[in-house]
Amino acid sequence: MKKFFSVGEAAKAVHTTSETLRHYDRIGLVKPSKKDEWTNYRYYTEQDIVRLNTVRALQLMDLSLQEIKKVLEYDDLEKIINFLTQAEKKADEKIAALQYSKSKIELAKIDYQRKLQGQKKFKGTVIKDYPKRIILLSDTLERPTLDNLWSYLSHFYNKIPPNLRNQFSFEDLAGIYTENKITRLFAVCTRYKNIDGLKVLPKGKYLCANCTEENREKILHDLIQIAKEKYNVKPTFTVQLIVVSGILQWDYEVQVYIDK
Repeated sequence: MKKFFSVGEAAKAVHTTSETLRHYDRIGLVKPSKKDEWTNYRYYTEQDIVRLNTVRALQLMDLSLQEIKKVLEYDDLEKIINFLTQAEKKADEKIAALQYSKSKIELAKIDYQRKLQGQKKFKGTVIKDYPKRIILLSDTLERPTLDNLWSYLSHFYNKIPPNLRNQFSFEDLAGIYTENKITRLFAVCTRYKNIDGLKVLPKGKYLCANCTEENREKILHDLIQIAKEKYNVKPTFTVQLIVVSGILQWDYEVQVYIDK
């Protein structure tokens, strides 16, 4: 005796909703094998379930319902084989695209994990000892934006003469350097050759504080005042390291040199 499934049971079997199956019926894509003439209830056979699963699989190939309906009506085995060959090719392309996306996600995850491990937030002001740092100043960029941070280091590589680019490398961080009221973004060099735009951040003690975009100017002003009043130093430059705090979000660590 043939087994029948209600619309709810059939929907559950193919992991969709009852309304979706009713829609398939209305457009003639998959009609139930039996419909009660009094109650209008739909009943599906195991063969109908196979057809429904086929529809769901074809939808994963980004086919429209109209295209799927045409495929299900094929009565030529050669046509079916050709279609499945193309569908297999599309599936391989989709898998390759997903694998590429996954690799990019994994790299981004590793990068954020590294940033988190190197991020040591603190309250108030602290004194940090920094080694000598060589930075390359931008000619044009004065403040961080979503656009210039998205491909930050490429901007600095483009500034370097082509014959010297393979002799430069940079840390994965960004910052703002201010001297004589002129502000420029910078990258920290790990390898370099002498070219225009290089600047030395001297080794020694820096008075540091964390801040946001909103209170950055105030914190910077306060640090300069502390340097003058407490350490008897009149800073000639300031550094603001950009600290990633989220996806496309950042804060700052302001640094004022106080070694005499």
